[in-house]
Amino acid sequence: MNGKKTSKIDTYLNRKKIVKKVFKVLVVDDEPDIVELVSYHLKKEAFKVFTAFNGATAIEVAKKELPDLILLDVMMPDMDGVETCVELRSIDALKHVFIAFLTARSEDYSQIAGFDAGADDYITKPIKPRVLVSRIKAMLRRNLINDNDSNIETIGGLVIDKDKYTVTLDGFEISFPKKQFELLALLTSSIGKVFTRDVILNKVWGDDVIVGDRTIDVHIRKLREKIGDLKIKTIKGVGYKFEA
Repeated sequence: MNGKKTSKIDTYLNRKKIVKKVFKVLVVDDEPDIVELVSYHLKKEAFKVFTAFNGATAIEVAKKELPDLILLDVMMPDMDGVETCVELRSIDALKHVFIAFLTARSEDYSQIAGFDAGADDYITKPIKPRVLVSRIKAMLRRNLINDNDSNIETIGGLVIDKDKYTVTLDGFEISFPKKQFELLALLTSSIGKVFTRDVILNKVWGDDVIVGDRTIDVHIRKLREKIGDLKIKTIKGVGYKFEA
């Protein structure tokens, strides 16, 4: 025994037979205390951490280091997090980098703006450092699974096989009609993202089929009955989102 502690994410990678790597995280916040605190806890878990205190610097660091994940504060002077996210997503090398907003704002409209800008997740301050690190590990695990099995989505105990049109929850297979399956696959394709009713209609039913809002509501109700009503959230007047 060499006494070296193995983190849960290392164990996960070994179990999945994925080559272990050092994950790079860019922490962006205009408050030095927050940057220092988050960086300290990430480094303890063997992440390689880069920092920036404004959007412009974050973009330069991201282009140079190509992080696996960017933790991005929303409320920053000059260039806020939403603007920074848009710029990051416009760079080819950063289009698929995982971006999570860290903000004290929890209003739905703020989250919608963030996801529209290209964010993958949304974390509301204040949050305990250990919980934050766990969330970051979960995001990276989710990316690893989706990268290695692009047609299989795994969220907690929920596994969605898009090739076989099968869904299992905690090891038990659940039967879904085609449209319910496609709706679930859409909602889980980007955890936390708000899908508007228009987007749902277009992606699931297409332009050639005329259906009303009531059709979406019925399908959502059926999904909730099968996988639990706490995972799918209603954003009043906008649409729906799936939360892990």
